[in-house]
Amino acid sequence: MSTDRFFDPPRSHLVDLDARSRDIFKQIVESYLETGEPIGSRNISKRLATALSPASVRNVMADLESLGLIYAPHTSAGRLPTEIGLRFFVDALLEVGDLSDQERAGIDAHVRSGDHDRGVEGLLHDASQLLSGLSRGAGVVAVGKADLRVKHVEFVRLDAQAALVVLVGDNGSVENRIVDLPAGLPPSALTEASNYLNAHIRGKTLTEAIGSLKVLKDQQQAELDELTQRLVQTGIASWAGSDETAGGTLIVHGRANLLEDVTAQEDLERIRRLFEDLESKNELLQLLSLADEGEGVRIFIGSENKLFSLSGSSLVVSPYRDESNRIVGALGVIGPTRLNYGRVIPMVDYTARLVGKLVR
Repeated sequence: MSTDRFFDPPRSHLVDLDARSRDIFKQIVESYLETGEPIGSRNISKRLATALSPASVRNVMADLESLGLIYAPHTSAGRLPTEIGLRFFVDALLEVGDLSDQERAGIDAHVRSGDHDRGVEGLLHDASQLLSGLSRGAGVVAVGKADLRVKHVEFVRLDAQAALVVLVGDNGSVENRIVDLPAGLPPSALTEASNYLNAHIRGKTLTEAIGSLKVLKDQQQAELDELTQRLVQTGIASWAGSDETAGGTLIVHGRANLLEDVTAQEDLERIRRLFEDLESKNELLQLLSLADEGEGVRIFIGSENKLFSLSGSSLVVSPYRDESNRIVGALGVIGPTRLNYGRVIPMVDYTARLVGKLVR
């Protein structure tokens, strides 16, 4: 699976690290992932497979620090990995295993056996909740509604100036929009517009539907009068052009997990900003586009991207696809930079593949 690179330190120096330096660096990172605390040379010396004095460990730590891989958070002798160091660890040293049969069965049982009376939305809520519980982070699922396939469209007159447009998706979802009616529109035009749309765009995504209507423009002029044409175009535009539809849906479970072990004021402020971004959904399309840029799981560490004001947090995300292999959404985990990447990566990857099969 892909864990694309997003940083550009002096790579030749990193690749040339000898086995001892890599081992010590790995001990520093793994200790951080376990405890979140800095580790000193004496404790590293005890953890190494081969005997090495604390003084020799300190010399190696000085070299690692000069490369920007580790740093001293305060006057203590301990060191922590930098964001560049974490990226190097994930790209070059992380051992990503596979889920056990028991873990796969557990994910399958949770996602498949939930209460899915809400259709796909219920399934995605279960997936988000599952990821949160397994990772102890926040499980996030993003759905781009521009890829919703149309099953049925109907116009219902509310009064002389407005109508309700009802769109039913092939996943069982139902959405309503209120649109303005052209002045002088006859009652029969609503039925005519509904029949026309259902005949021409059933089974298409909203993007495909708009393209089809453009191609049918000349034919449409022959089949429909001017007012009904305007109604047809307004009805489709009410979804395809709305901010809500463009933004899709964002499902998040486990926000409280992000508050665990947070004591510093700056950390609390960072989490507060993250919560605000999640509530506003401002970056949802960016989340989908990030997943679209590479195959498989993608990993974003700390400030190497600005998604959700994520400085100080990490995001592990993977797209999920429909039967045509088109990306229709993304799911993943948001957590601290000391996220258990080796466990979370295969978990996100497998859940994304499972959800892709179930939403078809």
